[in-house]
Amino acid sequence: MEKIKEVELNDGLKIPSIGFGTYKLNGTRGAEVIKNAIDMGYRLIDTAFNYENEGAVGEAIRKSSVSRDKLLITSKLPGRHHAYEQAIITVQESLFRAGLDYYDLYLIHWPNPRLDLYVEAWQALIELKKQGLIRSIGVCNFVPEYIERLIKETGTAPSINQVELHPYFNQQQQRMWNAEHKIVTESWSPLGRGNSVLKEEGIVKIARSHKKTVIQVILRWHLQLGAIPIPKASSSQHQRENMDIFDFELSEEEMNTICGLTRESGRNKNQDPRTYEEF
Repeated sequence: MEKIKEVELNDGLKIPSIGFGTYKLNGTRGAEVIKNAIDMGYRLIDTAFNYENEGAVGEAIRKSSVSRDKLLITSKLPGRHHAYEQAIITVQESLFRAGLDYYDLYLIHWPNPRLDLYVEAWQALIELKKQGLIRSIGVCNFVPEYIERLIKETGTAPSINQVELHPYFNQQQQRMWNAEHKIVTESWSPLGRGNSVLKEEGIVKIARSHKKTVIQVILRWHLQLGAIPIPKASSSQHQRENMDIFDFELSEEEMNTICGLTRESGRNKNQDPRTYEEF
Protein backbone atom coordinates (compact mmCIF):
# COMPACT_ATOMS: atom_id res chain seq x y z
CA MET A 1 0.00 0.00 0.00
CA GLU A 2 1.32 3.43 -0.99
CA LYS A 3 2.06 5.94 1.77
CA ILE A 4 -0.69 8.49 2.50
CA LYS A 5 0.32 11.87 1.11
CA GLU A 6 0.09 15.03 3.22
CA VAL A 7 -1.55 18.42 2.65
CA GLU A 8 -0.19 21.64 4.15
CA LEU A 9 -2.75 24.04 5.60
CA ASN A 10 -2.48 27.84 5.38
CA ASP A 11 -1.12 27.98 8.95
CA GLY A 12 1.65 25.46 8.25
CA LEU A 13 0.07 22.38 9.84
CA LYS A 14 0.46 19.28 7.67
CA ILE A 15 -2.35 16.73 7.69
CA PRO A 16 -3.00 13.46 5.81
CA SER A 17 -4.93 13.66 2.55
CA ILE A 18 -7.48 11.12 3.81
CA GLY A 19 -9.03 10.91 7.25
CA PHE A 20 -11.31 8.62 9.24
CA GLY A 21 -14.87 9.63 10.12
CA THR A 22 -16.34 8.52 13.44
CA TYR A 23 -20.01 9.56 13.24
CA LYS A 24 -22.15 6.96 15.10
CA LEU A 25 -19.07 5.12 16.38
CA ASN A 26 -19.85 5.26 20.10
CA GLY A 27 -19.13 3.36 23.29
CA THR A 28 -16.86 0.34 23.63
CA ARG A 29 -17.56 -0.94 20.14
CA GLY A 30 -16.93 2.48 18.62
CA ALA A 31 -13.66 2.88 20.50
CA GLU A 32 -12.51 -0.51 19.20
CA VAL A 33 -13.35 0.37 15.59
CA ILE A 34 -11.51 3.71 15.86
CA LYS A 35 -8.51 2.01 17.52
CA ASN A 36 -8.36 -0.48 14.66
CA ALA A 37 -8.43 2.38 12.15
CA ILE A 38 -5.50 4.06 13.90
CA ASP A 39 -3.55 0.80 14.03
CA MET A 40 -4.37 0.31 10.34
CA GLY A 41 -2.67 3.59 9.44
CA TYR A 42 -5.20 6.41 9.75
CA ARG A 43 -3.75 9.49 11.43
CA LEU A 44 -6.47 12.12 10.82
CA ILE A 45 -9.47 11.28 13.03
CA ASP A 46 -12.69 13.30 12.76
CA THR A 47 -15.18 13.65 15.61
CA ALA A 48 -17.53 16.35 16.96
CA PHE A 49 -19.03 17.47 20.25
CA ASN A 50 -22.47 16.55 18.88
CA TYR A 51 -21.38 13.03 17.94
CA GLU A 52 -21.12 12.32 21.68
CA ASN A 53 -18.13 10.06 21.05
CA GLU A 54 -15.13 12.23 21.90
CA GLY A 55 -14.63 9.88 24.85
CA ALA A 56 -14.55 6.88 22.53
CA VAL A 57 -11.98 8.66 20.35
CA GLY A 58 -9.84 9.38 23.41
CA GLU A 59 -10.09 5.75 24.52
CA ALA A 60 -9.10 4.58 21.05
CA ILE A 61 -6.06 6.85 21.10
CA ARG A 62 -4.93 5.52 24.49
CA LYS A 63 -5.35 1.89 23.42
CA SER A 64 -3.81 2.26 19.98
CA SER A 65 -0.24 1.45 19.00
CA VAL A 66 0.37 5.06 17.86
CA SER A 67 1.62 7.89 20.06
CA ARG A 68 -0.58 11.00 20.43
CA ASP A 69 1.92 13.28 18.69
CA LYS A 70 1.61 11.24 15.47
CA LEU A 71 -2.17 11.75 15.33
CA LEU A 72 -4.28 14.68 14.15
CA ILE A 73 -7.59 14.83 15.98
CA THR A 74 -10.48 17.03 14.83
CA SER A 75 -13.57 18.03 16.78
CA LYS A 76 -16.35 20.55 16.17
CA LEU A 77 -18.25 23.23 18.04
CA PRO A 78 -22.06 22.76 18.22
CA GLY A 79 -24.48 25.52 17.29
CA ARG A 80 -25.92 25.91 20.77
CA HIS A 81 -22.51 27.02 22.07
CA HIS A 82 -21.54 29.75 19.59
CA ALA A 83 -21.57 32.56 22.16
CA TYR A 84 -17.97 33.48 23.06
CA GLU A 85 -17.82 32.28 26.69
CA GLN A 86 -19.86 29.18 25.92
CA ALA A 87 -17.51 28.33 23.05
CA ILE A 88 -14.47 28.62 25.31
CA ILE A 89 -16.00 26.31 27.91
CA THR A 90 -17.25 23.86 25.28
CA VAL A 91 -13.80 23.35 23.81
CA GLN A 92 -12.36 22.84 27.30
CA GLU A 93 -15.12 20.31 27.99
CA SER A 94 -14.44 18.70 24.63
CA LEU A 95 -10.82 18.12 25.67
CA PHE A 96 -11.87 16.73 29.07
CA ARG A 97 -14.23 14.28 27.35
CA ALA A 98 -11.45 12.94 25.15
CA GLY A 99 -8.77 13.12 27.84
CA LEU A 100 -6.58 15.22 25.54
CA ASP A 101 -4.38 18.24 26.19
CA TYR A 102 -5.12 19.78 22.78
CA TYR A 103 -6.96 19.26 19.51
CA ASP A 104 -5.08 19.49 16.25
CA LEU A 105 -8.13 20.88 14.46
CA TYR A 106 -11.29 22.43 15.83
CA LEU A 107 -14.09 23.52 13.51
CA ILE A 108 -17.36 25.44 13.80
CA HIS A 109 -19.81 22.67 12.91
CA TRP A 110 -22.52 24.80 11.21
CA PRO A 111 -22.81 28.57 10.74
CA ASN A 112 -26.45 28.82 11.94
CA PRO A 113 -26.70 32.31 10.36
CA ARG A 114 -30.12 33.12 11.85
CA LEU A 115 -28.49 33.26 15.30
CA ASP A 116 -25.66 35.42 13.93
CA LEU A 117 -23.11 34.23 16.50
CA TYR A 118 -20.60 32.47 14.27
CA VAL A 119 -18.17 35.42 14.40
CA GLU A 120 -18.17 35.20 18.21
CA ALA A 121 -17.53 31.49 17.95
CA TRP A 122 -14.64 32.17 15.57
CA GLN A 123 -13.15 34.74 17.95
CA ALA A 124 -13.26 32.11 20.70
CA LEU A 125 -11.42 29.57 18.54
CA ILE A 126 -8.78 32.19 17.72
CA GLU A 127 -8.26 32.76 21.45
CA LEU A 128 -8.10 29.03 22.20
CA LYS A 129 -5.49 28.60 19.48
CA LYS A 130 -3.41 31.33 21.16
CA GLN A 131 -3.73 29.41 24.42
CA GLY A 132 -2.38 26.25 22.77
CA LEU A 133 -5.56 24.21 23.18
CA ILE A 134 -6.03 24.02 19.39
CA ARG A 135 -3.33 23.85 16.73
CA SER A 136 -5.45 24.83 13.72
CA ILE A 137 -8.96 26.27 13.38
CA GLY A 138 -11.51 25.93 10.64
CA VAL A 139 -15.18 25.74 9.73
CA CYS A 140 -17.75 23.35 8.31
CA ASN A 141 -20.54 24.12 5.89
CA PHE A 142 -19.59 27.80 5.42
CA VAL A 143 -20.45 29.49 2.13
CA PRO A 144 -18.08 32.19 0.82
CA GLU A 145 -19.89 35.22 2.26
CA TYR A 146 -19.72 33.79 5.78
CA ILE A 147 -15.98 33.11 5.48
CA GLU A 148 -15.41 36.57 4.01
CA ARG A 149 -17.09 38.03 7.08
CA LEU A 150 -14.86 36.01 9.42
CA ILE A 151 -11.77 37.29 7.64
CA LYS A 152 -13.02 40.88 7.51
CA GLU A 153 -13.96 41.03 11.21
CA THR A 154 -11.09 39.01 12.71
CA GLY A 155 -8.26 39.02 10.15
CA THR A 156 -8.01 35.24 10.42
CA ALA A 157 -9.02 32.83 7.65
CA PRO A 158 -10.03 29.22 8.36
CA SER A 159 -7.49 26.56 7.49
CA ILE A 160 -10.23 24.12 6.43
CA ASN A 161 -13.82 24.23 5.24
CA GLN A 162 -15.47 20.84 5.66
CA VAL A 163 -18.50 20.51 3.39
CA GLU A 164 -20.87 17.91 2.01
CA LEU A 165 -19.13 16.64 -1.11
CA HIS A 166 -19.80 13.54 -3.20
CA PRO A 167 -20.40 12.73 -6.90
CA TYR A 168 -24.03 13.90 -6.74
CA PHE A 169 -22.94 17.22 -5.20
CA ASN A 170 -19.40 18.11 -6.23
CA GLN A 171 -19.34 21.67 -4.86
CA GLN A 172 -17.27 22.99 -7.77
CA GLN A 173 -17.78 26.70 -7.05
CA GLN A 174 -17.18 26.31 -3.31
CA ARG A 175 -14.05 24.23 -3.92
CA MET A 176 -12.65 26.80 -6.33
CA TRP A 177 -13.39 29.64 -3.92
CA ASN A 178 -11.74 27.75 -1.05
CA ALA A 179 -8.65 27.07 -3.16
CA GLU A 180 -8.37 30.72 -4.25
CA HIS A 181 -8.34 31.71 -0.57
CA LYS A 182 -5.86 28.96 0.42
CA ILE A 183 -8.49 27.12 2.44
CA VAL A 184 -8.41 23.32 2.18
CA THR A 185 -11.68 21.59 1.32
CA GLU A 186 -12.58 18.55 3.39
CA SER A 187 -15.39 16.21 2.30
CA TRP A 188 -18.01 14.90 4.64
CA SER A 189 -20.34 12.20 3.34
CA PRO A 190 -17.73 11.52 0.62
CA LEU A 191 -19.53 8.39 -0.54
CA GLY A 192 -23.00 9.93 -0.52
CA ARG A 193 -24.18 8.12 2.63
CA GLY A 194 -24.78 4.91 0.75
CA ASN A 195 -27.08 6.46 -1.84
CA SER A 196 -27.32 5.10 -5.38
CA VAL A 197 -24.01 6.69 -6.39
CA LEU A 198 -22.26 3.41 -5.59
CA LYS A 199 -24.24 1.76 -8.39
CA GLU A 200 -23.64 4.41 -11.03
CA GLU A 201 -22.74 2.60 -14.25
CA GLY A 202 -20.06 5.12 -15.22
CA ILE A 203 -18.20 4.73 -11.93
CA VAL A 204 -18.59 0.94 -11.97
CA LYS A 205 -16.96 0.88 -15.43
CA ILE A 206 -14.08 3.09 -14.25
CA ALA A 207 -13.55 0.84 -11.23
CA ARG A 208 -13.34 -2.26 -13.42
CA SER A 209 -10.78 -0.65 -15.70
CA HIS A 210 -8.50 0.16 -12.74
CA LYS A 211 -9.23 -3.10 -10.90
CA LYS A 212 -10.39 -1.07 -7.92
CA THR A 213 -13.67 -0.88 -6.01
CA VAL A 214 -16.27 1.79 -6.73
CA ILE A 215 -15.56 3.26 -3.29
CA GLN A 216 -11.83 3.46 -4.02
CA VAL A 217 -12.53 5.26 -7.30
CA ILE A 218 -14.79 7.82 -5.58
CA LEU A 219 -12.23 8.45 -2.84
CA ARG A 220 -9.51 8.85 -5.49
CA TRP A 221 -11.80 11.35 -7.27
CA HIS A 222 -11.91 13.41 -4.06
CA LEU A 223 -8.10 13.45 -3.85
CA GLN A 224 -7.75 14.61 -7.44
CA LEU A 225 -10.32 17.35 -6.83
CA GLY A 226 -7.99 18.60 -4.10
CA ALA A 227 -10.37 17.60 -1.30
CA ILE A 228 -9.68 15.49 1.79
CA PRO A 229 -12.29 12.73 2.21
CA ILE A 230 -13.11 11.41 5.69
CA PRO A 231 -14.93 8.11 5.10
CA LYS A 232 -16.16 5.93 7.94
CA ALA A 233 -15.65 2.16 7.86
CA SER A 234 -16.29 -0.37 10.60
CA SER A 235 -14.58 -3.44 9.15
CA SER A 236 -10.82 -3.81 8.88
CA GLN A 237 -11.17 -4.76 5.22
CA HIS A 238 -12.99 -1.57 4.30
CA GLN A 239 -10.66 0.56 6.42
CA ARG A 240 -7.71 -0.88 4.50
CA GLU A 241 -9.39 -0.56 1.09
CA ASN A 242 -10.29 3.08 1.72
CA MET A 243 -6.63 3.94 2.24
CA ASP A 244 -5.45 2.00 -0.81
CA ILE A 245 -6.05 4.83 -3.28
CA PHE A 246 -2.58 6.22 -3.89
CA ASP A 247 -1.34 3.72 -6.49
CA PHE A 248 -3.54 4.72 -9.41
CA GLU A 249 -4.78 7.88 -11.12
CA LEU A 250 -8.02 8.81 -12.83
CA SER A 251 -7.81 10.35 -16.30
CA GLU A 252 -9.32 13.73 -17.07
CA GLU A 253 -12.13 11.95 -18.92
CA GLU A 254 -12.83 9.71 -15.93
CA MET A 255 -12.82 12.70 -13.58
CA ASN A 256 -15.29 14.48 -15.89
CA THR A 257 -17.54 11.41 -15.97
CA ILE A 258 -17.83 11.43 -12.19
CA CYS A 259 -18.15 15.22 -11.97
CA GLY A 260 -20.93 15.01 -14.55
CA LEU A 261 -23.14 13.20 -12.03
CA THR A 262 -23.57 16.30 -9.89
CA ARG A 263 -27.06 17.70 -9.38
CA GLU A 264 -28.24 21.15 -8.39
CA SER A 265 -30.31 19.57 -5.61
CA GLY A 266 -27.72 16.90 -4.85
CA ARG A 267 -27.54 17.36 -1.09
CA ASN A 268 -28.56 14.17 0.69
CA LYS A 269 -30.84 15.81 3.24
CA ASN A 270 -31.30 19.31 1.84
CA GLN A 271 -28.95 20.72 4.49
CA ASP A 272 -28.36 24.15 2.94
CA PRO A 273 -26.04 26.11 5.29
CA ARG A 274 -27.96 29.31 4.62
CA THR A 275 -31.09 27.87 6.25
CA TYR A 276 -30.20 24.60 8.00
CA GLU A 277 -29.57 24.76 11.73
CA GLU A 278 -27.85 22.27 14.01
CA PHE A 279 -27.61 22.90 17.71
